[in-house]
Amino acid sequence: MSNPAYRDHLGRPIVAVTGMGVITSLGQGLQDNWAALTGGVSGIHKITRFPTDGLSTRISGTVDFIDIPVQNSVERSYAFARETTAEALAQAGLSEDFNGPLFLAAPPIEPEWSARFELADRAPPSQKPGDAYDRFLAAMRERADPAFHEAVMFGSISERLADRFGTRGLPVTLSTACASGATAIQLGVEAIRQGRTDRALTVATDGSVSAEALIRFSLLSALSTQNDPPEKASKPFTKDRDGFVIAEGAATLVLESLESALARGAKVLGILKGCGEKADLFHRTRSSPDGGPAIATIRAALADAGVSESDIGYINAHGTSTPENDKMEYHAMSAVFGETLAQIPVSSNKSMIGHTLTAAGAVEAVFSLQTMLTGTLPPTINYLNPDPTIVLDVVPNVKRDASVGAVLSNSFGFGGQNASLVMTAEAA
Repeated sequence: MSNPAYRDHLGRPIVAVTGMGVITSLGQGLQDNWAALTGGVSGIHKITRFPTDGLSTRISGTVDFIDIPVQNSVERSYAFARETTAEALAQAGLSEDFNGPLFLAAPPIEPEWSARFELADRAPPSQKPGDAYDRFLAAMRERADPAFHEAVMFGSISERLADRFGTRGLPVTLSTACASGATAIQLGVEAIRQGRTDRALTVATDGSVSAEALIRFSLLSALSTQNDPPEKASKPFTKDRDGFVIAEGAATLVLESLESALARGAKVLGILKGCGEKADLFHRTRSSPDGGPAIATIRAALADAGVSESDIGYINAHGTSTPENDKMEYHAMSAVFGETLAQIPVSSNKSMIGHTLTAAGAVEAVFSLQTMLTGTLPPTINYLNPDPTIVLDVVPNVKRDASVGAVLSNSFGFGGQNASLVMTAEAA
């Protein structure tokens, strides 16, 4: 039995974070991202990667500053994950022979329609004319295209990362909508707690912004259509919020048992204290209006961490800027924290970086840990017209200095996927 100082309230190994890497529309690397985020800078901009004529939403938080020879969702997602993992391993003082499992959150990839039609043109004569999708399938059967096949298999991202960074075992790829990044972290935490490994690499990435993605989310009335100016579009918890801004990014966290990290002299950046996850069967895309599953998720995370509501000094909100989701999250937090919620700072990173979808939970976990490390609360920008039915201290518009010992980070996703993480500055 190891030293009790390395065990949590349930006798499980304490899980430490020893490395972090991040990419968003604000820039590459933790230093540049944190400077922009705490400076209230927006990474939302007009889309230039593809034509947006006729689209109701023409803005995004795309990552356009990394050279990617082949422009498709898999290549972008892999490139972002590769860069954040290299940064995280460097901070952790580990080589590219990681010797631990990989848990990757990646977007569900589908070929874009332009690629489908291009391939469908190769279909055998017996399939022409006809339904484009039937021609597409026939062409895939008739003429296998390895390069195209690789480009639409999101599982290939984790395999390439595993080869590049020397992870062990079969890499796990998951997609639980907007909760994916937090879920990947939870899997890493559980692997260490169960004694299956001393370390885990948890990565979340999303480079899936395309015209088709914009159309799909627009059909759900989920996206902001306030295109001008782009940087003002994402305005969580305000009266005039009208939807989220789709974005790209990635984050990597190196998780280790506290005992293992200290034994090798690693710097501990924070503790993954608790994880909560609950499903919501209300609707395929909408969250339950009463917030029941979100309430249960937050309470589960607090219980898993062994902390009380009064221990939380800051909440990194899901805060998408959609009318329904912001209201639901507020009611969920109110149910858990009661009257004390008004005194807890609650801000939304999405006001500046947009919604990075699959990557969001991990990106916001990195920023939550950075909040404790630096004693700086990032603001919620564009908070000019408060919603009188949502009474929160959103750290409006300007960063704030504050000493925080414990953070709750929420991720409430489409399809009823809810996950919350509790992170602390110290193990005790």
